[in-house]
Amino acid sequence: MSPLSPSPTPALHPAVAQVTERIRQRSAASRAAYLQRIARWGQRPPGARRLGCANVAHAVAGVPAPDKLRIVEARGPNLGIVTAYNDMLSAHQPYEAFPAWLRDEARRHGATAQVAGGVPAMCDGVTQGFAGMELSLFSRDVIAQGTAVALSHDVFDGALLLGVCDKIVPGLLIGALHFGHLPCAFVPAGPMSSGLSNKEKARVREQHALGLVGRDALLEAESRAYHEPGTCTFYGTANSNQMLLEAMGLHVPGAAFIHPHDALRESLSREAVRLLLQQMARRRSEVAIGRIVDERAIVNAMAALLATGGSTNHLIHWVAVARAAGIVIDWDDFSALSAVVPLLARVYPNGEADVNQFQAAGGPGWVIRELLDAGLMHADVLTLSPGGLRQQTTWPVARADAPGGLAFEPVPQASGDASVLRPAADPFSATGGLRLLAGSLGRAVIKVSAVPEERWVVEAPARVFDSQEALQAAFNAGELDRDVVAVVRFQGPAACGMPELHKLTPQLAVLQGKGYRVALVTDGRMSGASGKVPAAIHLSPEALHGGPIARVRDGDVIRLDAVAGTLDVRVDAAEFAAREPAAMSEAASDEHAHGLGRELFAGFRRNVTSAEEGACTWL
Repeated sequence: MSPLSPSPTPALHPAVAQVTERIRQRSAASRAAYLQRIARWGQRPPGARRLGCANVAHAVAGVPAPDKLRIVEARGPNLGIVTAYNDMLSAHQPYEAFPAWLRDEARRHGATAQVAGGVPAMCDGVTQGFAGMELSLFSRDVIAQGTAVALSHDVFDGALLLGVCDKIVPGLLIGALHFGHLPCAFVPAGPMSSGLSNKEKARVREQHALGLVGRDALLEAESRAYHEPGTCTFYGTANSNQMLLEAMGLHVPGAAFIHPHDALRESLSREAVRLLLQQMARRRSEVAIGRIVDERAIVNAMAALLATGGSTNHLIHWVAVARAAGIVIDWDDFSALSAVVPLLARVYPNGEADVNQFQAAGGPGWVIRELLDAGLMHADVLTLSPGGLRQQTTWPVARADAPGGLAFEPVPQASGDASVLRPAADPFSATGGLRLLAGSLGRAVIKVSAVPEERWVVEAPARVFDSQEALQAAFNAGELDRDVVAVVRFQGPAACGMPELHKLTPQLAVLQGKGYRVALVTDGRMSGASGKVPAAIHLSPEALHGGPIARVRDGDVIRLDAVAGTLDVRVDAAEFAAREPAAMSEAASDEHAHGLGRELFAGFRRNVTSAEEGACTWL
């Protein structure tokens, strides 16, 4: 891959510079300690040369004889593959074919590649609204641990990380950063082709919530939406992951949203091997993943998330990712960036387009170029590509005369669809898609990019629930047909693993559609695909730890103001403080602790940090 010709670098926006410097100063001690550790591990002899003979023999016993020679005699680079493959989940099913491609390409370049291990890959779409969802957030840290176990054999000179969806990419990245001395490349699998539109799917869900259509019609609609291998096509957490990896330079440029069945997918996967090996040969220490992921790269990812109205889940995940690299960020940093980073994309749930239309309009490379040219991203960062972050403003094309049959061309200057992508000079909104809320109920986040501006402020009496099932029952009984702020508590990470509450979206959307002022306030999460109804989520401190949400009672007036960035209960402060916080019932506590393996996660629930601290179980 030839680097792009250098472009003039615009001055960095003062607010971006200030946030970055604030993070750098806050993280000075922890980042320095991290860099010292990875430097120490990176100074050792390469690969198998650092192990004893018996250790090496075990490591290569199962590989073909020519690969043994490459590892032991020729001392060629050995890449570890960590894969999230399973054939139940559409996003990860394509990975079945990838190891053979990666091994073959490594051999072509005098290297080897071994599947070092697999990690679990949960699908929130399968577990949504059921007990298994309570393992979902914690699966991120299990994936990080699985990545660590896979790489702990310590015979690898680099790593190829295969994962796409919600917790999988953050988990792989956290795990890889704990092996920060290794050069690493992420290898995406791509989205499925467009099926039933997201707007139509949402309409059928709301009709079902009203009892207007039955299960057969709902299942038929869902099956038309989720219909083949590949990632779901809405811009939720999975596809936000891919945008952020592009913005951090950890992908082959433009690899994120090429379909699994496109011939380019194999070429791009092979290019990841070629690029990683080339960069390891030229500048090994520079492309170590712990060096690439610095405070500038983290800020670039945050800017890309805000500019595209990405998933709220990343206000948890990227805090944890940053901590894995010795970098400390918080929601104030997101809020400061959101005030200056414009919204450039309208992709469902922020608009009607899906990620295939986003890709056709210009995709991640177009967004990155706009942000770089506006001074809203750091250009002077390390990336997997030799051309730095500017190289991520290209997209791949098949070309027979190019190495590997793959060439990279600059993304078009103009948006391919102005209803989907708009330039930084004429954005959909002057500010980003996510906002911080703070007030007498604590600190929360809200995704405003999908919420009509006339609904950014909601003031209404509270109806308090201790479970999503209780809210659904009240809706079915007609008890919520009024202006209401639904408060759903005891959903935080320590209480029950912080499940997503996306199953509540159709009911709340129905109430909103009837003309009521409706909002959700919760210490739980919403799906990355949510946003139609204003929702103050990730509320910290959570109810189980005595957060103010535990003092809210039915009828208390709550004001959610996304314009001012406030979340308050309209109760006399002294009276509110004097209330005894509600406690989680013994029956609910017991229910969340047992069944479907939840017993195994008791330690996670005890040790987990708050949502704003990344909901980490390993700190």
